[in-house]
Amino acid sequence: MNFDLLFHEAWPAYEQSVHDGWVLRYAGGVTKRANSVLALGQPADLDGAIEAAEAFYGERGQRCVFSLGPNTAPGLDEKLERRGYELVDPTVIMVAGSRAVDGADAGAGAPLAQGVRIGNQPWAEWLKAWWAVDGRYGSGIDDAERICSGVPAWYGAYEEGGVVLAVGRGVPQGDTLGISCMATLPGARRRGLARAVLRGLVRHAAAGSAYLSVTAPNLAAQALYRGEGFEVVGRYHYRVR
Repeated sequence: MNFDLLFHEAWPAYEQSVHDGWVLRYAGGVTKRANSVLALGQPADLDGAIEAAEAFYGERGQRCVFSLGPNTAPGLDEKLERRGYELVDPTVIMVAGSRAVDGADAGAGAPLAQGVRIGNQPWAEWLKAWWAVDGRYGSGIDDAERICSGVPAWYGAYEEGGVVLAVGRGVPQGDTLGISCMATLPGARRRGLARAVLRGLVRHAAAGSAYLSVTAPNLAAQALYRGEGFEVVGRYHYRVR
């Protein structure tokens, strides 16, 4: 699988510009993925391509960010380091076959996946719960909703008394499912709600596999996903200046 492209397609920036084979992405500054350079392939002029990216983000009042994954242009990471770019957010890519997820121990303490609400649009309470956990971008919730809605997706939520406590998003991409936006409200953690949402999305999709990403230091989340049959298959990080 080309995970660089899968992540790119599942979390689309609403403004994109192509320069020398690279995709310059902008979405109001909300999330690095949607506001970074997808640098696949070797440009004819590497220094010129970097300078074009810096100009693109400078015009929009944003720091220049590069997403560096398994298919990044050779030598780019080292070149950016020499130019003073900081390495941030090392992240692991995890994958599971659908059988592994469906076969996870149903007695692991998670509420039944059947109790998870699945919708094909991010409704207001879903967005509110996700943003309460992952809203690191000031007043950018409208931009976040625009990114979320940029491709067909399913939105899962575990609710109690009409209150959304945990959420996740699944994007169907051929025979795989891209999982993102996994979040649980602080007061509802350690109850298996994230596990229930994950199971609900995967079973609803009935895809041949599923993939997701999680920051490298987040060992608790990685343990949860391993318990659902996911294994680390790759890594990526960002360079920011």
